[in-house]
Amino acid sequence: MLLKRYTGNLLLLILLFLLLAFFFLGDVFIPKAIDFSGYPMLHSVFVVFLGLFLESIPFLFLGAIASSFIQLFISEEIIQRMIPKRPLTAIFAAIGAALIIPVCECAIIPVVRKLIQKGVPVHAGVVLLVTAPILNVIVFGSTYYAFQNNPAILYGRIILCVLTAIIAGLFIHIFSTKDVVKEEKLELVHGHEHEHDIQSSKWTSFIDHTSQEFFLVGRYFIIGALFASVFQVFMDRSVMADIGQAPIKGTALMMGIAFVLSLCSSADAFVAASFSHSFLPGSILGFLVFGPMLDLKNVLIMMSCFKRSFVVTYVLLVFAVVFSLCLIAGGLISKGGF
Repeated sequence: MLLKRYTGNLLLLILLFLLLAFFFLGDVFIPKAIDFSGYPMLHSVFVVFLGLFLESIPFLFLGAIASSFIQLFISEEIIQRMIPKRPLTAIFAAIGAALIIPVCECAIIPVVRKLIQKGVPVHAGVVLLVTAPILNVIVFGSTYYAFQNNPAILYGRIILCVLTAIIAGLFIHIFSTKDVVKEEKLELVHGHEHEHDIQSSKWTSFIDHTSQEFFLVGRYFIIGALFASVFQVFMDRSVMADIGQAPIKGTALMMGIAFVLSLCSSADAFVAASFSHSFLPGSILGFLVFGPMLDLKNVLIMMSCFKRSFVVTYVLLVFAVVFSLCLIAGGLISKGGF
């Protein structure tokens, strides 16, 4: 029974180690018959995929640890005492919490799911999903260095992130239901629901829960990263340059590119800077604000954690708010008023 329970995770772990060995030790152990030299595009896809994988896996693991810690060591009573009663106050409290939560756009999803299960209001959880990947020192520093000569992009990214969080949080508070979390599919069930957990120590359960959480989220991350890698390699930049100077089309295109590229928010500013000569400031902000909030891999992860109706609502809401704000911000920047 135990072997059956972990077979999928073990196979995934073995596959990941084989991929890493193939990339770093391919010249030594991989026969020339399957060398990538004759398939440069395939090699590029593989390199980009491993770049996304190595960049994000530590943060996914951190998110799994945080989720397990909340599950086992923080009671519902503690969390409910920390939540402000007023919706608007709770939104600003969540924005403040995002400043000190050291997780990225993928890792924050299981953390928010666990917080909602523990009693955090859904609208406060949405604020964390929106703000945590952007409102941290690392992202601020990378954006500063990438746009040293254009501070409007740096401050615009922060301001638009906060405004999106407030608008999305209020909308979810008014229109969304409380039942948004998908029933957990982890084999391990805690508390009084499973005899194994009663007999085992909390730290044993912590390790068990962390490993299962990590592999549950990791499966969806790998699918998203693979699609993002293919898009990055086969993307035709000449097509983008033709519409880069149109505010509406350019902003929509840059947001779509950010969604598919699925870059980590700590490094996406340098990619955005490479588009700055072809796209307007509002479009660049669309890339920098929308990408950390929503991309291909974290939507797949969200689908594993939340109900489909909530995910669809969240995606449409964030897209509409960010798109509108970026058009407004782009107009203000062009007039020198931002």
